[in-house]
Amino acid sequence: MAGTTPSFIDMLRKFGSDLNLPRLQIDKVIESHRRNIEAIGSSAGALSDGAKSIAEKQREVIESMLREASTMVRDFKPDGGVATIIPRQVEFARKAFDFTVQNTREIAELANKSTAEALKILQDRMQTGLTEIRESVAKGSSEDRS
Repeated sequence: MAGTTPSFIDMLRKFGSDLNLPRLQIDKVIESHRRNIEAIGSSAGALSDGAKSIAEKQREVIESMLREASTMVRDFKPDGGVATIIPRQVEFARKAFDFTVQNTREIAELANKSTAEALKILQDRMQTGLTEIRESVAKGSSEDRS
């Protein structure tokens, strides 16, 4: 054990300089990756919040549907003949269909909103990260020339 072995980072630096690669500032790279991880966490949080609001909306829809169905069943009195029963059933089916379409639209909007928010967080971080890389490479190249 006569000599000390170079660290992994030193070996990478030597390898990069042998290939004339622009120098990287390791601290900046680590900080950039930390911000990437934070952005992923924020994006996951936005998706989680969106999932919670969708679940809450679905719960509200089910409760509302059950209340509406209970009211309609309670108020339904099969007096008269087919001529009075069929229009009531058609009205019940129409209300149920309209209710379902409206709630499905609202749930889809919630899903789109949370997905768009999460995607925006990642896109913004990617754009910032690319700018950081460009600036780092440009600074490294100008430092190498001086």
